[in-house]
Amino acid sequence: MEKKNNFVIIDSNAVVHRAFHALPPLTRGDGTIVNAVYGFLLVLFKIIKEFNPVCIVACFDLPEPTFRKQAFAEYKAKRKKAPDELYAQLPMVKEALKAFNILILEKSGFEADDLIGTLSNPDNAAVPKNTHKIIVSGDLDNLQLVSKNTEVYFLSRGVKEAVVYDEAAVKERYDGLSPKQMVDLRALRGDISDNIPGVKGIGEKTAIELIKQYGTLTKVYKEAEKNDSKIRPAVREKLLSGKEAAILSYNLSNIDKNVPVDFSEAECEWGGCDKEKALGFLAKFGFKSLMNKIPCGENSVFSVPEQPKKVHENLKLW
Repeated sequence: MEKKNNFVIIDSNAVVHRAFHALPPLTRGDGTIVNAVYGFLLVLFKIIKEFNPVCIVACFDLPEPTFRKQAFAEYKAKRKKAPDELYAQLPMVKEALKAFNILILEKSGFEADDLIGTLSNPDNAAVPKNTHKIIVSGDLDNLQLVSKNTEVYFLSRGVKEAVVYDEAAVKERYDGLSPKQMVDLRALRGDISDNIPGVKGIGEKTAIELIKQYGTLTKVYKEAEKNDSKIRPAVREKLLSGKEAAILSYNLSNIDKNVPVDFSEAECEWGGCDKEKALGFLAKFGFKSLMNKIPCGENSVFSVPEQPKKVHENLKLW
């Protein structure tokens, strides 16, 4: 298989959550639940085979408060806490990634989305140039990052079905809005899952109409604040009374594309995995059905990397 210039960026927490809820509570020999680990590997193997990437990075959230939580204490406050059996599998997923020689990236104060945004930023000096970014996620928040060089591989149902969102697919789903306008949309509409307030009384249909007509949140408010505004009076009143919430929602929704991270381009490269190490991990977890499916080894285009990944003080890299 010819190696393409694809750079896969995994929204790891989102994939783990999707895998945990999609699969039955599989257990290994000692009774430990490992369904999320198994599902995560199914996704990993599939994207490696499908995209044959030159780079892979797995981004994770950390439990510490982020800058969004500091700005708005109610951010994600209504989200139901995931079961302990899910959280217990996160270290196991990281162990799996180490076994397959995949770089893990996480940073205190930021969400995985911000790291993904930074990696998809073409102006980031550490990111390999001229690569096509593929963001693997079960969350549509990353659609704002879609561009001519970035797509979102969205797990639409469980871990087996996915939809690839390029610029055209985003516009088709959101009645002509571009990926860049996704932040403006969330600022007006809000987001229940993240407890982003939006403008009270403004739903998705009205929000899309406003953004289509005026282009951006700023221009919507420029029109709303005119004495002779063309916006319907009832909608205009809601906009004016909810301006502060709209601005807050915009800031909460906007993914940071310039997180201060420090690693070299070479550290993003994925040269394959050590087959013996990978088989050892699969045996340890009892994943016998995956042993003949691992995307590395003697009959693969991938080779064992010569140098281990370096560890940086401001990041946790495995």
